[in-house]
Amino acid sequence: MRYVRGNLQVAALTVLVLAPLGVVAGFVWSAVAPASRFVLTDAGPMLADPEAQTLIEADGWFAVITGGFGLLCGIAGYVLARRRPVEVLVGLAGGGLLAGYLALLVGGTAKGTLQAAAPGGLTTTTSLGVTAHGVLLAWPMLATAVFWMIEFVFFSRERREVRGI
Repeated sequence: MRYVRGNLQVAALTVLVLAPLGVVAGFVWSAVAPASRFVLTDAGPMLADPEAQTLIEADGWFAVITGGFGLLCGIAGYVLARRRPVEVLVGLAGGGLLAGYLALLVGGTAKGTLQAAAPGGLTTTTSLGVTAHGVLLAWPMLATAVFWMIEFVFFSRERREVRGI
């Protein structure tokens, strides 16, 4: 039982370390990604410029920022977790999901203000959001992938050294 509790503590600690990084990533995303302009009409909010690419750009910036954080966390996790790689890997996956969700929440609320009244409706700059929900997996996928790639390189090197190849 003591062993299981120790494993859970390592995984939980990894998740708790990644959570504040998600808040930081959210603020970075809100500072970098463009906001979309909407016109509020009787039918609901409509894009002020239907040809604007700001929704796609916001998704792209979210993926780049959270993916970068995931890469760094995967490298740091491998360096710091030589004794308990499985527990840290589970923590990287769970913590990456939580951090990505926190980045979405923080970044989505950090931007968005009322701009001006217009004849066709009330024009507003919306808060950020993602339209492609798969980008929420950028952090955990890249964190675990880089962890496994580093493990594979070192493990295969150790196996070659043992065999004398």
